[in-house]
Amino acid sequence: MSAPGVGASGLSQGGEKMDPVTIVVTALAAGAGAGLKDSASAAVNDAYTGLKSLAKKRLAERRSEMVIDRHAEAPETWNDTLAGELTAAGAQEDERLVAAALDLLSLTDKKGFQAGKYQVQIWDSQGVQSGHGNVQINTW
Repeated sequence: MSAPGVGASGLSQGGEKMDPVTIVVTALAAGAGAGLKDSASAAVNDAYTGLKSLAKKRLAERRSEMVIDRHAEAPETWNDTLAGELTAAGAQEDERLVAAALDLLSLTDKKGFQAGKYQVQIWDSQGVQSGHGNVQINTW
């Protein structure tokens, strides 16, 4: 499902490149934090639930999906472990996972997202989209 070149994507934060796994870990931490608040919108909760589901599927082959739940309880403690597991599972090549992370970040950090904090640069790819509320149909 991954298009060539997705691993070469760069996500910028403060002028520095942020790799796709870091953006997924950042989004999961943001979703966990937002989910603890009663004021979290249904859209945020839905986006977080969807991202967690995709991440757990990605980690299922490694039998390490429980790291997602542990990360939700203590993100700072589990950030590095989660990033390592996601990298080993090839998450950096998973367009849907990265797009879901960007979707969640667009909801939890609207100002940062609009300012380009999570800008995506992808080369040699097909059928890539980011944001929320998108529908895409590809015919190759």
